[in-house]
This record gives sequence, structure tokens and C-alpha cells, in this order.
Amino acid sequence: MNQKNSLDFRVQLSPTPRGARLARLLAAEWLATCELPYGVGDAATQIVAELATNAVTHGRVPGRDFLAALAVDTGTLRIKVTDTRDDALPRVGRGLGLLLVVAMADRWGVEVGPVPRKTVWAELDLGSPEPGKPCAGDSGDPKYQGPEGK
Repeated sequence: MNQKNSLDFRVQLSPTPRGARLARLLAAEWLATCELPYGVGDAATQIVAELATNAVTHGRVPGRDFLAALAVDTGTLRIKVTDTRDDALPRVGRGLGLLLVVAMADRWGVEVGPVPRKTVWAELDLGSPEPGKPCAGDSGDPKYQGPEGK
């Protein structure tokens, strides 16, 4: 587990069901240390679980780990999961996982590269920070931004 500062979390895990479960559990523990608006921690934990499960199920390459990262910056919680299958881009409608991400996130998208990686990310708006709190606020409508910026 690598932590740059109190508002940044990164962990590299094996592409197995155990790795996906650990991503969810470790992210939940880190999120509990942030003073987030009501419901944001739960939504973020679910998004991490879905993206990590997709990385393990669809983005798995034997011997190559996946990376889960969360960061709070200027009123936004950004969740990223990177795997090593840039040829397996996620599509909404293949299963329920991405539908949950779309429903809970304010924005989400896919970044391809550097080869052979892809990163699926989601953002939750937190509003303006209050004095003494790292983040606070509400969330809005989900919007997709794909590799082409659509």
C-alpha cells in the first residue's frame, strides 16, 4: 500500500478475486479516514468494488497486477482502476457492474495507455470544502467521457 499524503491512496494487487476484494476493503478503510459527505464513502466503495471486479474478470493478464487509486482534490473524489488489457474496453450493458458505476458516479470514463494499459475512472463531486474538513458537498448527474473524450 502506497500513500503519498492523507488525501491520496494507491494499492497494487493481484488480478484475482482476492485482489478485487482487498481493493474494496482497503479503499473502504481509507475512505473512513476522510470526512466525506453522507453516502459518498459507501458509493465510492461500491464503485471500487465494481471497477476492481471488472479489472480482474475482463482485464486480467496472468502475472500482471492491477492498480486501484483514490484521490481527493478540490472537491472531487477520483477513483481509478488500471489493468493491463487495453483491448478489452468496458461497455455499459454487458453486465450490471458499469450500470452501477454510471448510477453512482458524477462522471466516468476510460483512458487507454500507455500500452498495454487502460484505466477506468469515476468521479464523485464533493462540493466546496468546509474549514477543517477535507471535503463536503453533494453529487450530480452521471456523464461518460470515453477514450475519445465523448
